[in-house]
Amino acid sequence: MKGVLQEELIYEILSVVEEIPSGKAATYGQIAKLIGRDKNARLVGRVLSMSEYYGSYPCHRVVNHAGRLVPGWREQRELLQEEGVPFKDDGHVDLKKCLWEV
Repeated sequence: MKGVLQEELIYEILSVVEEIPSGKAATYGQIAKLIGRDKNARLVGRVLSMSEYYGSYPCHRVVNHAGRLVPGWREQRELLQEEGVPFKDDGHVDLKKCLWEV
């Protein structure tokens, strides 16, 4: 069925997110690449937006390619700061300092 995500794919994405260590951040594109779907960064974002239905995952550690946080999710910055993730002056995560190296 078109438009319906397969649970196997959802759990594949969430299992990668679960591996991101505290104090590190990953990008949607990085996760997409790790599951063999290089061009599907938006799919990763879509899955993470509904991750609460599948359990507790550290989705706050995932940002866009420029380090931008999820719009409207104020707690994301607080959670990252509690883990010691550095931010740049523009409010973006400093990926040069904390990008998850797989």
